[in-house]
Parts: sequence; structure tokens; C-alpha cells
Amino acid sequence: MKIAANLSMLFTELPLAERIMAARIAGFDGVEIQFPYELPALQLKELLERAGLPLVLINLPAGDFMQGGAGLAAVPSRQAEFDTALQECLTYAVMTRPLCVNVLPGRLAEGVSREQALETLAANLRKSAEAYALLGVRVVCEAINPLDMPGFLINTPAHLQTLLERVDHPNCQAQLDLYHMARQGLDVAAGIRLLGSRIGHVQFADCPGRGAPGTGSVAFGPLLEALQAVGYSYWLAAEYRPDSAGTSNSLGWLEAWRQS
Repeated sequence: MKIAANLSMLFTELPLAERIMAARIAGFDGVEIQFPYELPALQLKELLERAGLPLVLINLPAGDFMQGGAGLAAVPSRQAEFDTALQECLTYAVMTRPLCVNVLPGRLAEGVSREQALETLAANLRKSAEAYALLGVRVVCEAINPLDMPGFLINTPAHLQTLLERVDHPNCQAQLDLYHMARQGLDVAAGIRLLGSRIGHVQFADCPGRGAPGTGSVAFGPLLEALQAVGYSYWLAAEYRPDSAGTSNSLGWLEAWRQS
């Protein structure tokens, strides 16, 4: 397993275009960016090549989700907007070649039943998985805790398992964020075992606080062992909030993780 830096949360003291090389210098093996679209695809490609790092993951555009809205993927009335977002991301991915694309479920929209939302989400995930299979890009979908993000549609490993069974496509897998599971007080290792080979990407931060490993109470060693036990061999992405001392001063954990 290799370790990526989430550049939407790390090195934010720098402009996005400068964070890729900063991640390389710090010792990361790759990078992910939640919404990279402020950079033209060709520029991002050149920056990645200059740093010699792969782009591990990007998110599909999510409409109003980051502003507190429902997003696009699980809202029946926003199907045309979702299709436009899918095409935009496909065009971007052709140039930048991310290993994974994350389709955010979003929040349950007003006036939409949970069943309607899940059916719409499953159909959109199936459509995305089919489209990205042609590029060799994995499609993932993540669970987010409802304490930090009330109304989010998918919260737990069990939710993810049920959703993936509904999607029923080999190119659609789970994105498992260890922080979001710990934040709910779940048995994170049990969640790893439940999803098993369906896990396509892993993100992490300590809990509480969503800081760097070692700043909270999460015992990461057993969780990494659990991932190895289910055969997980993809990436671990650091998606935490550094304290006021900055990203570089928060990386005391990195070398030990790389060696292990």
C-alpha cells in the first residue's frame, strides 16, 4: 500500500499548483484532489509529470454539495446536471488519468424518499462505472458520518455494502474513510472485514479532531493489519487537517508508515 496526500486538505498554505511538488518533497507516493477543476487538465497533467507522482483520486463535480446542498448523484430531478458532471469529469480524466473517481452520494434532498434517492444513486453509479471502465479508472463511492455532515445519504460500511450490491458492477467499489467510521464510534476493523474485497480506496485521519495520526485515539496499526488481511493493496490517502503549525510539521507519522 502506498500513501497519497489529499491536496484539498494538506499543503493548503500553498496554491494548488504548488502542492503537488510539496507532496513529492515531503515523501508522499501520490496525490489526490477533491475537486481539481480550478486547474486546467493539461496544466495538472504537466505538474504531475514534473513531480513524478500519480493522481490517485478526484471527485466527480457535485453541484451544490460543498455549499450544503444535496448534490447531484441521488437527486432524480438533477439527472441532466449529473450527466453533464459525468461528461466533464470524463473529459478531465482522459488527460489526467486518475486511478479512481469518487461519486459523492450527497445529502437526502427535500421531497425525495430515501428509496428514490438510493435508486437514483445506484443507477448513476452503474452508469459511471461503465463509462470509466473504458479508461481503466475505478469508480468509488464513500460513506460520511452524519455527525459532521447531517443528512448525508450513506454513512456506514453496511450502507456501502448494500449500495454496491444494488449497483452490481465490477468497476464500482467502496471508498472507506477510517476517520468517518471512527467518528461514529463504529468498529472500524469489523467494517473493513465486512467490505473486504469491495474496498477500492482508503482515506484516513485521526479522531476526534480529524488531525494527523497520533493526535487522537485511533489505533491505526490494527486497522492497517485488517486491510492487509482482506487483501487490500491500493492506496492510503492522508485526508486530515493539520494544525496551525502547518502540513510539514504534521508529518512525523509518515516515515514510520512508509517503512511499515
